[in-house]
Amino acid sequence: MFDKLDAIENRFEEINIKIADPAVISDTEQYAKLMKEHSELSEIVEKFREYKKYKKALQDAKEMLEEKPDKELREMIMAEIEDAEAGIERTTRELKILVMPKDPNDDKNVIIEIRGGAGGEEAALFSAVLYRMFTRYAERKNWTYEIIDANETELGGFKEVVFSIEGKGAYSRLKYESGVHRVQRVPTTESGGRIHTSTVTVAVLPEVDDVPEVEINPNDIKIDTYRASGAGGQHVNKTSSAIRITHFPTGIVVTCQDQRSQHKNKDKAMRVLKAKLYELAQSKLDSEIAENRRIQVGTGDRSERIRTYNYPQGRVTDHRIGLTLYKLDQVLDGDLDEIIDALITEDQTKKIANQENAF
Repeated sequence: MFDKLDAIENRFEEINIKIADPAVISDTEQYAKLMKEHSELSEIVEKFREYKKYKKALQDAKEMLEEKPDKELREMIMAEIEDAEAGIERTTRELKILVMPKDPNDDKNVIIEIRGGAGGEEAALFSAVLYRMFTRYAERKNWTYEIIDANETELGGFKEVVFSIEGKGAYSRLKYESGVHRVQRVPTTESGGRIHTSTVTVAVLPEVDDVPEVEINPNDIKIDTYRASGAGGQHVNKTSSAIRITHFPTGIVVTCQDQRSQHKNKDKAMRVLKAKLYELAQSKLDSEIAENRRIQVGTGDRSERIRTYNYPQGRVTDHRIGLTLYKLDQVLDGDLDEIIDALITEDQTKKIANQENAF
């Protein structure tokens, strides 16, 4: 690992020289590319230099100890050694995380699909609760969100809702939300006060640009238009602005009826189709190498129960890492960082353990 870090530091210094060159500065494309690489390497280099500072401090302290100092000075040197060793341990752990291969999708925006599962109307109502939870989280992060398609129920729930979230690192944090979310509570439709268990399925897809993996042959799709409608079949508008796209090779069907403009709905539906095709390609790739690595805590499978929201106990439990928090109201209001940070830490710990031999 440290040979790799030396090479990274050398490259960082090389870039520093280049970005100060007037000829490079005048080349907008090259300059932008170098500045991006500089930004990506700067955190690693800063942490590596911190590590080397602790190594030097440890070496100096041990040399002073060899000079057989008096008791008072010896105690000071031992404290310095203890501090340096702790710093080396911490920065080594942080460097291992920093040099791990990055998920290429981490900086992408996301498309989230929420669908009611077992539980009928109660599942649809909880789908609306989860939609609010994710959009409140987006607001806390100063991200933006936009509904792509929604199928509302009479009571204000969602049989399904598809929406996008745009913001720096959105996928890196929200990708852990894919799976089955279970709710235990007394439904508003229940007169006997019995606790019901319902499930909602969440899929988090990275929004993809035009890349070879998701090229769409126009002959492979069928685009239908129809009138958008809301709960109870009431027409949202009088024109056929809603879009349905069917992808024949995979059987994937996506719809969008949020916008009054047919053109905007088509663009949104194509974004969702590309994200789904990309996910399909990635799933095939991941299954081929699943024996060697895992990219998320748990399998990330939509059929896997990942979390339970228990209303009577005010409890949220993430089953993948055994984390239980008694702050249900805060979590449902978008306070997700404690859970997501714990999932990221667990994911990184597993990856480090798998790569330990490489270091």
